[in-house]
Amino acid sequence: MSKLKSGAAAALQDVLRDGMTLAVGGFGLSGIPADLIEAVRDSGVRDLTVVSNNMGVDGKGLGILIEAGQVRKVIASYVGENKLFAEQYLAGKLEVEFTPQGTLAERLRAGGAGIPAFYTKTGVGTLVAEGKPLAEFDGETYVQERAIKADVSLVHAHTADTDGNLIYRFTAQNFNPVVAAAGAVTVAEAEVIVEPGVLDPHHIITPGVFVQRLVRASSRVKDIEQRTVRPRAEATVPAEAASTATASVPA
Repeated sequence: MSKLKSGAAAALQDVLRDGMTLAVGGFGLSGIPADLIEAVRDSGVRDLTVVSNNMGVDGKGLGILIEAGQVRKVIASYVGENKLFAEQYLAGKLEVEFTPQGTLAERLRAGGAGIPAFYTKTGVGTLVAEGKPLAEFDGETYVQERAIKADVSLVHAHTADTDGNLIYRFTAQNFNPVVAAAGAVTVAEAEVIVEPGVLDPHHIITPGVFVQRLVRASSRVKDIEQRTVRPRAEATVPAEAASTATASVPA
């Protein structure tokens, strides 16, 4: 059966349900599966637990699921770019499980690797460790963290083949690989889709065995959370260099 579907809605057909755990790749607005996120919004599913590094910004990325009231709980490491997310959290309307960024990545990786739990020093002695088992190794205290296994994972790749092998581009490699492996069902969108055998096996980051469904990503502007620029300084040539350049020009 072909993994390639006609569109994002078709790729998510019959896998979404109320109350499910949804893991989503990307970092803010970088490398997010925007088409698939919009399809989740349009599906109307509710009471979602969303696992992602953060929830995008207001009106973009995962922020649209917050606006639609479809999210019950968020497992993330950062919320600073989304005002509505912060408002709902402070008002007690949204449950948030803060997880250190490296720990979140490792919890997803462990979920994909079939490792139920692991120990880390990160968070020991803080609220992060509250209520979690502690253990001592080589004289140091560690806190136990449970793996994350999602019902459905959504990821964005730059290039894929129709077997579901994925290659990510630049910083879009962020959380996408670990999210892809952590899903019971993983749906990927890719900007370029080729036939099997075209991709160099050495460049494949997520093997197709982790991907059940695939869709071509629509062409869209890639948003930036905070675009910061500064005026370009006028190029100036030192007087010494200018005189040397002039002297070297043939008459």
